[in-house]
Amino acid sequence: MDHKYILLVEDNPDDELLTLRALHAGQVANEIVVTRDGVEAVDFLFGSGAYAGRSVDDVPQLILLDLKLPKLDGLEVLQRIRADDRTCHLPVVILTSSDEDSDILQSYQRGANSYIRKPVDFVQFTEAVKQLKLYWLVLNVPPPRGKKPHR
Repeated sequence: MDHKYILLVEDNPDDELLTLRALHAGQVANEIVVTRDGVEAVDFLFGSGAYAGRSVDDVPQLILLDLKLPKLDGLEVLQRIRADDRTCHLPVVILTSSDEDSDILQSYQRGANSYIRKPVDFVQFTEAVKQLKLYWLVLNVPPPRGKKPHR
C-alpha cells in the first residue's frame, strides 16, 4: 500500500490543534489520523475494537506519540507496537511535554526512534516539525514492507 499518513496519538485538544497547525505550517502534506487515547491507538493499528475490519496492512509512515495518555499510556502503546512483527519497525517519535529523565530513558528502552519535548513557543514547535518532516518523511529509508524481522 502506498497510503502515506501520520498517526498522531494525542489526548489534549490544545496540543492536538497546535501539532496540526505546526504540521500544516511545516508544509507536511500527509494525511493526519488522530487517536485520542492509548487504547484507540492500539485498536487503530491492529484493527480491533472500533477499528475492527480496518486493514492492518495500511500502516502509518510515522507515529507521533504522546506519553501521558488515558486508558493506556504511551509507553505501553510503544511496547505493543514493538512487540508485533507488523509494526515493530514503524518510526515512533515521542512528542510530549515531559522532560522527566525516566520518561526519556524508558521511551528509548522500549524502542522509540526519537524523543521530542513539545516546545511552548509555536515558532520553535513549527521548526521542530519541519525537521521531523525532513528526516522521517523525506530522508529516512524504512525497512522493506512484508519482510519479517530476524529475532
